[in-house]
Amino acid sequence: MPAEKVDTVTGSDSTSQSSDIKLKKQLTLFNGVTIIVGIIVGSGIFVSPKGVLMEAGSVGGSLVVWGVCGAFSLIGALCYAELGTTISKSGGDYAYIKEAFGPLPGFLYLWAMILIIIPSSNAITALTFANYVVQPIFPDCSPPDSAVRLLAAVCICMLTAINCANVKWATRLQDGFTVTKIIALLIVIITGFILLGMGSSQNFENSFENSSKDPGSYAIAFYSGLYAYAGWNYLNFVTEELKDPYKNLPRAIMISIPMVTIIYLLANVAYFVVLTPNDMLASNAVAVTFGNRVLGAMAWIIPFFVACSTFGGLNGCIFSTSRIFFVGAREGQMPDAIAMISVNRFTPMPSLALQCILSLVMLCTSDVFLLINYMTFIEAASVAASVGGLLYLRFKSPNIHRPIKFPLIVPITFLIICAFLIVMPLFEKPVECLIGIGIVASGIPVYIIFIAWHKKPKAVANFSANVTTKLQKMLMVVKQEGKIE
Repeated sequence: MPAEKVDTVTGSDSTSQSSDIKLKKQLTLFNGVTIIVGIIVGSGIFVSPKGVLMEAGSVGGSLVVWGVCGAFSLIGALCYAELGTTISKSGGDYAYIKEAFGPLPGFLYLWAMILIIIPSSNAITALTFANYVVQPIFPDCSPPDSAVRLLAAVCICMLTAINCANVKWATRLQDGFTVTKIIALLIVIITGFILLGMGSSQNFENSFENSSKDPGSYAIAFYSGLYAYAGWNYLNFVTEELKDPYKNLPRAIMISIPMVTIIYLLANVAYFVVLTPNDMLASNAVAVTFGNRVLGAMAWIIPFFVACSTFGGLNGCIFSTSRIFFVGAREGQMPDAIAMISVNRFTPMPSLALQCILSLVMLCTSDVFLLINYMTFIEAASVAASVGGLLYLRFKSPNIHRPIKFPLIVPITFLIICAFLIVMPLFEKPVECLIGIGIVASGIPVYIIFIAWHKKPKAVANFSANVTTKLQKMLMVVKQEGKIE
């Protein structure tokens, strides 16, 4: 393998790196930690405790579910640490599935992410942010839907512009908002534990009383908890931009996931110090109810911090998931223009712009929440496919250099739990799962026509080349320079 090829992908120092037009390695270990923590800690921990408690049935049962969800996320993240240092390309699951199983499975994952998952997730996060910002203006009624959607659109456009302008600006924004949301949770935790120390422990008496005995209920509680942990694999989308990824990717994971798990457990204990189980079940925003009970005139800081949390989470998602579009185009499975980089700013401007447009389109539909429900099953299957690819490559290519290699029990355990998460929805929500599978399968004819069919009419190639040239001139972008492994 040529030396310069290894340098480009692994992140070793190279004299040519600074002069090439490529995505620069600017992300430090701290940036990696704030990306993972910032994306995981969105609105979930401020809302999800209700869903977990509703299904687990007891205080003790819900705390156990939160701990198990954290352990599951850590096991999955360890698998992704091995994947990310073995296949050190950006793109995360797309790169791993394509490498292990070939171009069609990789494209189908890309198709689902582009068509539904990324734009609808961005739209939902932006709508959550807008709701928390607008709600105080309309204290006695629901805010106008048009106002919420307009603010959500402004939020998406502003964050896209920042990410297009400068990677450092985006990462500094991510660092700042991640620190802000941790401060918010520390306020909840410290307040709760002060009250606990003053004797408010009645909600922990007989803490496993009324625990559910139905395995299906715990499965649903597990899903609710995992929603609050979603995003632990997003740093793998930007591996090529991480300094010394062989060291910093696993370090960021090992710092972030345990930290989030501990914070989540302590935050839930704090919630239960102040709120009875019935109080929590009656609340649509647990953290806001907590703040109203104990913070008095300062209760407004909780919805403010939730808004900051969702804003920072959206920035992290826009930054990381845009690289899926970029890598997909670089691999020849999207138009060439999407794989272009700004010659002045070294950002994947076309992929960010495309992501922004698709997210804005999702804001225009009232079915955005329904669409994401269809794809939850597909997301779980994609993660399982990536870890399945890890096991497959262990046997298919045993001599690949693996800087990190965990015992087989780690990925096998993760796959067994993933199988449970994939099979359960097939019985609980078969229609939604079949629709999700249908959406993914609709990518097969697209792949055959636009990817697998190489002898297209000359007019099609000329049209594509003209569009690409005009986009290059308009945005001042070019193809990435240097060799990619």
